[in-house]
Amino acid sequence: MSATESKISELPIYTAKDFTTDQDVRWCPGCGDYAVLSAVRKALPGIARKREDYVFVSGIGCAARFPYYMETYGMHSIHGRALAVATGVKCANPGLEVCVVSGDGDLFSIGGNHTIHTMRRNVDITILLLNNKIYGLTKGQYSPTSETGKISPTSPAGSIDYPINPIAIAVATGCTFIARSLDVDMKGMDAIIKRAMAHRGTSFVEVYQDCNIFNHKAWFYASQKDTMPENTIKVEHGKPLIFGTDRDKGIRFNNGRPEVVLIGQNGITEADLIVHDETDMFLASMYAQMAHPEFPEPMGILHADPTKPTYNDLLYQQLEEAKQKSGQPDLQALITGNESWEVQ
Repeated sequence: MSATESKISELPIYTAKDFTTDQDVRWCPGCGDYAVLSAVRKALPGIARKREDYVFVSGIGCAARFPYYMETYGMHSIHGRALAVATGVKCANPGLEVCVVSGDGDLFSIGGNHTIHTMRRNVDITILLLNNKIYGLTKGQYSPTSETGKISPTSPAGSIDYPINPIAIAVATGCTFIARSLDVDMKGMDAIIKRAMAHRGTSFVEVYQDCNIFNHKAWFYASQKDTMPENTIKVEHGKPLIFGTDRDKGIRFNNGRPEVVLIGQNGITEADLIVHDETDMFLASMYAQMAHPEFPEPMGILHADPTKPTYNDLLYQQLEEAKQKSGQPDLQALITGNESWEVQ
């Protein structure tokens, strides 16, 4: 038995119930958040970590209730600052598995800068973006991901803003793990959450989540049984990009640009299609621009780079080097400094 296998065998055997608190879940009936909560609870027993190793952090919004419903450590922080708090937790105790769960408003409006800098720093935390394209908690105002023309209490004549593209931002910052899932795809979410938690570095997972009260059916073109096969494409490492109800459509390059083709038409075969490579950031950049109705929207692990050093590893390396260079620090000398006077 290997050291890793021995360590796993010493862990308690968990079930989803072990990660369920005694708190009543207070989301609107039918909200997509229930599915994400269920997926996380089911995924964690399959990860070789003790329950006390997990910390769930949230900001403000409907998704911010998440820590109350997880039987782990957690913190309900302030609006837009969940990632700053999570970074502090991870830096203070790098042995913890830290996960931020928040919405599109919290992560890309007031918290937008924290999201960008967490990704570019490659802080070793997992970010679950529950994207419902609306501010749900405050009664349906348009959000940073709402489509142009969105009618809401704060845009009665239609929003004139262009929406943020979360995947494109993740790509631009050099995020080392980028994935996307649907709130109704429990199996797909389970696999993604496990990979995201295991990844060393920032893991960013966008979940298309339905707000059935203030923005119902926003993702129905992608999430329903009859629409999913035609309007989404599951990307799997080493496999060609194929989709469609009959699995007869694919994506190939034409003069350097992606295009939808019919397999079997004009001599096109699977060999002509783009093969997904999750280590290729160029493909992740392409996936970020593939949008309905011109293209099926990519689901799955879009990019994963385990080779880039994490912020936490670099921080502790720097601290260790500073200790070796300067010796044991003297707290009083640090407080006094080089420029101090003793008043008689």
